[in-house]
Amino acid sequence: MTYCVGLRLKRGLMFMSDTRTNAGVDNVSSFKKMYTWERRGDRLITLLSAGNLATTQTVVSMLEERHKTAGEREPDIYEVPSMFQAAKLVGDTVRSVIREIAVGGGFKSESSFGATFILGGQIAGGESRMYLIYPEGNFIEATDDNPFFQIGEHKYGKPILVRAYDPDMSFEEAAKLLIVSFDSTLKSNLSVGLPLDIQTYDTGSLHRGAQKRLMASDPYYQAISDGWSEALREAFQRLPNYQGLSSTD
Repeated sequence: MTYCVGLRLKRGLMFMSDTRTNAGVDNVSSFKKMYTWERRGDRLITLLSAGNLATTQTVVSMLEERHKTAGEREPDIYEVPSMFQAAKLVGDTVRSVIREIAVGGGFKSESSFGATFILGGQIAGGESRMYLIYPEGNFIEATDDNPFFQIGEHKYGKPILVRAYDPDMSFEEAAKLLIVSFDSTLKSNLSVGLPLDIQTYDTGSLHRGAQKRLMASDPYYQAISDGWSEALREAFQRLPNYQGLSSTD
């Protein structure tokens, strides 16, 4: 399992992902789940992945390989004219990879090889956009009414995003929000783990923004994790006790 989030802000886009993969409690590893294709001044495209590791790595490898073999007629993520076409390219690739793995392995069901992606960025001449891409290859776009996407183990970290998200947030505030969301997930599900990758994109810049890998020893991460736990305890203590259980004669 994994946990990835893409936020759509007025300033731009922010992405965050964990790095844990596991095939049982005794087989835990770390793999990058954030991939970026950049041509400064022309495009910045970032992809977050969750699901079957073989599927996600094959999808990314195929996108890379198509660029390296530009002489062929396959679509190229560095050449698609819009973010919509980039989302369509990823969706088509996901659907094709899952089908090929299932058929090649002699499996009747494709569900075991499912993978979900968040795609975001901007291509020159178009707007900054973000999409959620499903294993079936179809996708939806982030809007003002649905300004962030989560994939993987999302239920533990969603409440803080719903309650505290503000499109006017700075990247620094959004990073704090995401760290709290991820910390809540880390404490609730062992299949999500550090380190965490974070990346920003300023709308109109057409190049990668700040990026950082947060380790368990990072002082800021520790301060937010400890501070959020303490703040929750203090808030709980300030709430009035329930009076409906008093015994009566």
